[in-house]
Amino acid sequence: MIIHKLIAQHLKHRDDADFYSLQAEDAISWIASKRVKIAEGTQALDLGCGHGIFGDALKRKGCTVTFADESNFLMPSVQEAPFKQINLDREDIKSLGRYNLVICSNVLEHLSKPNEFIARIHEILLPEGHFYLSWTNWLSPWGGHEFSPFHYLGPKLGIKTYDAIVKRKRIHTPFLNLFPTNIGTMLREIRRNDRVRLVAAAPRYYPEFSVLIHLPGIREFLTWNCALLLQRRS
Repeated sequence: MIIHKLIAQHLKHRDDADFYSLQAEDAISWIASKRVKIAEGTQALDLGCGHGIFGDALKRKGCTVTFADESNFLMPSVQEAPFKQINLDREDIKSLGRYNLVICSNVLEHLSKPNEFIARIHEILLPEGHFYLSWTNWLSPWGGHEFSPFHYLGPKLGIKTYDAIVKRKRIHTPFLNLFPTNIGTMLREIRRNDRVRLVAAAPRYYPEFSVLIHLPGIREFLTWNCALLLQRRS
């Protein structure tokens, strides 16, 4: 469980590099605990990589990592690594190639067509390859990101209230660059894709309480960030 560490880090330093490194290392440990090979010979893709912190952590484990995002903001330590530019809402993900392991961390809630994305994730996996998907579901405590908890008032009233009370510049606007999603719908979409199977599901920052994911309704509020591990069927 790292939720308490993340909160403490965010309160003290906001979302700095150490904040995201803590997330990445913890997620990699969880993935590895499911008997996923993370070592030399693993071809990995950090999809929606941002500064590349997650992929950098995989590189240090010996993986060969490709990075992909809409723009290249890679930090210096991975600046020379392979990078593929892609808009996940508009472009064909097949162009990215296929990998043993794909990481897609905190990206899904920023896609306008998450259902279509989930329907095609097998296309960038090698046979029996794994896909790690994590995102902040809308009804979680952090569903509105920086304007949480005002998002519980709804996507329109929530930002109006935040803007009026807090009066701080927002990064996210619902239905522009932040799209409400819920765990139940995403799990149904995954079940519709018969090319992948669900290996594991858990609240990302406290996976010891994975039972929460199996409680409809309650899971939407008590899961801060949903983490799923999928595998392409042979």
